[in-house]
Amino acid sequence: MNFLRYCAGWPVVAALATSVLALPSVAAPLTLDEALRLADNNAPSLTAQAAKLQAASSAAIPAGELPDPKLLLGVQNYPIGGPDRWSIDQDFMTMQMVGVMQEVPNRDKRRARIEVAEAAVDRAAAESRVEHLKVRQATALAWISSYSVERKEALFQDFYKENRLLSDTVRAQIAGGRAQPVDAVTPKQEAAQLAEQQDDLIRQRAQARAALKRWIGVAANDQPVGRLPEWPVDTSSYAHKLQHHPELAAFAPMTREAEAKVREAESEKQSDWSWELDYQRRGREFGDMVSVQFTFDLPLFPGSRQNPKIAAKHAELNQLEAEREALTREHTEQLEADLADYERLNRAVSRSQDSLVPLAKEKVGLSMASYRAGKGDIAAVIAARRELIAARLKQIDVEEQRALTNARLYFNYGDTSQ
Repeated sequence: MNFLRYCAGWPVVAALATSVLALPSVAAPLTLDEALRLADNNAPSLTAQAAKLQAASSAAIPAGELPDPKLLLGVQNYPIGGPDRWSIDQDFMTMQMVGVMQEVPNRDKRRARIEVAEAAVDRAAAESRVEHLKVRQATALAWISSYSVERKEALFQDFYKENRLLSDTVRAQIAGGRAQPVDAVTPKQEAAQLAEQQDDLIRQRAQARAALKRWIGVAANDQPVGRLPEWPVDTSSYAHKLQHHPELAAFAPMTREAEAKVREAESEKQSDWSWELDYQRRGREFGDMVSVQFTFDLPLFPGSRQNPKIAAKHAELNQLEAEREALTREHTEQLEADLADYERLNRAVSRSQDSLVPLAKEKVGLSMASYRAGKGDIAAVIAARRELIAARLKQIDVEEQRALTNARLYFNYGDTSQ
């Protein structure tokens, strides 16, 4: 009996399971912190930088080692004429030779190569920090843009609702003889204009999500939730932190690498040397032999060989110093511009919240009151409503621009996660 009751319940369970599976998938909420976490874990450029750092670290291991030794095999004094020609063991001078040779670069060159390799590792690590900064900043900017688009989309629902109320008011006015029938067309025109603006908003949403998808993948299609970030802006310390910006800090290992390459080029003026040990086997009736020899480089013409290379490495070092100064000036200019823009946007947000939007709402209310009383026309109402719509959208725009500037300042000078 219980078994039958148990079996009879299965169709209900199956139906419930089917209904749950048939529900449309709901996009997970995407906060800014979650977007940054996804970017840290999934951005391909960060994976590339990690591989670059690993490659530099691996390349640094053999930097100071001697070259591999060379195995020498051969035949010496092989006769091609005379009574013993083409014989390998008849002539006493013919020898079968096996040996080993080791090249030894001079000490300064080996030390310079180690310094170059170590500086290359530090440079790769610095470039990884720079890329991490860029990824986090770009992700935050894309999330802010995507979130702002969604805020505008939510406003349009209010706009359409207000448009329907306006349409009802116009019909009531016409029915009461306080408005002309032609007024009934005006709310429809406003609705069509709203639809055009919303079409452009759909385009902006697609662009914002595409920008965010570059850094976090398909999660960019999730609904952005939360609020616009408000990181503290410490104006007084930013000038000092400018020198520690990751892009400028990367010049320190780059400069060390360039200086080490100068020393490596200068070491070419010193002799490298090599040694060779050979065992030479002759015919049975002749004794075997051993040979030892040393070879030294002779840098006798530095003017046409070593000196131009040294000058080239010095020029590269000077280029780095000039590029660092140029980038420092560029960041100084950008910092001052962003700080000035942030102050302007702060004032713009306050003005929008305290004056522009409330006054636009008041104007709509007064124009609607006049229209209901039969003392105003529909054109004044529509004009006032258009100003209110523009003011509310502009408020989101200035808040977005302030958040974008805030993000640039924070990730350039305030983010401690580099």
